[in-house]
Amino acid sequence: MKRATVLWLLGVIAALAGLLVWFMQPARLVVISPQRGEAVEAVYASGQIEPGVQLPIAPRSAGYVAAVLVHEGDTVRRGQLLLRLQDDDLASGEAELAARSELARRQWERAQGLRAQGFVSQAELDRNHTEYRAAKAALARSQSQRRFLHLSAPADGLILKRDVEVGQFVNMGQPLLYLACCAPLRVVAEVDEEDIGRVQPGQAVLLHADALGEAVLQGEVSEITPKGDPVSRSYRVRMKIAEPARFRVGMTVDANIVLARRPDALLLPRSAVQDQQVWRVRAGRLERVKVLTGAASAEQIEIRSGVATGDAIVASPSDTLAVGQRVRAVRAP
Repeated sequence: MKRATVLWLLGVIAALAGLLVWFMQPARLVVISPQRGEAVEAVYASGQIEPGVQLPIAPRSAGYVAAVLVHEGDTVRRGQLLLRLQDDDLASGEAELAARSELARRQWERAQGLRAQGFVSQAELDRNHTEYRAAKAALARSQSQRRFLHLSAPADGLILKRDVEVGQFVNMGQPLLYLACCAPLRVVAEVDEEDIGRVQPGQAVLLHADALGEAVLQGEVSEITPKGDPVSRSYRVRMKIAEPARFRVGMTVDANIVLARRPDALLLPRSAVQDQQVWRVRAGRLERVKVLTGAASAEQIEIRSGVATGDAIVASPSDTLAVGQRVRAVRAP
């Protein structure tokens, strides 16, 4: 046999041997140990932060927008001017009516003095009084019409949305601004119809929003709509918030509605438990262990029996695992 052929065969054998050694190495599996903590049985729901009351603000007259005095996110006070429609003609007419009213008042007061001295008749005094009252009424009507062109805040609150720009023509009754007011922010969430029977007003809620980092805030179920959505097969649930100032309208919130709490429970991530079983690593080999589970939340599940705190449990088992399989356990960071 030629030398080159021998070397080629030796290389192939070495490669096959290397592959065999590699395939015979035990699989690396990430393991965790059960931890002691509070077991929380909860119903999960996803929701949004909404204002307690949202008021649309619309003009009582049609016209062109002359000025918008607020922006989205502005805090306003009751009675504060928010928007003004063009009122130049009314403003100039109102000034003229105000001057007429003032002149009629002075004439009436002068007539009163002259009447007291006997220089004018009672009929003349009455005529002056009537003219003054008519001028006052005309001024009041003009002022009322002009107020129809001014939009003011009906209550203290926050401008949520602005659907108008200067120069735009708007119709009577067209919502131009939206005001959040009169009640604290709340969570509005959708609960699956399979879980809604376990949800009751007054239950505690654990709230988490990505915008708030790792913080978990407290809430409480306040209302459950009596009619569900047949398309999404869910029911709308409203929740009060203990610290509403930390949220903003429109934030997405994860809500865990607490059904039961058990302190000092043995806990595992839900990903480690499949069909009431876990995979445990002992002496480098896998064994399948049946467990009795209890309270469960979106992330964790209570283990009532079957494993202990020091056991090495596969964190996320795959379908390829087999009893007796050699593995190398790697602790989760």
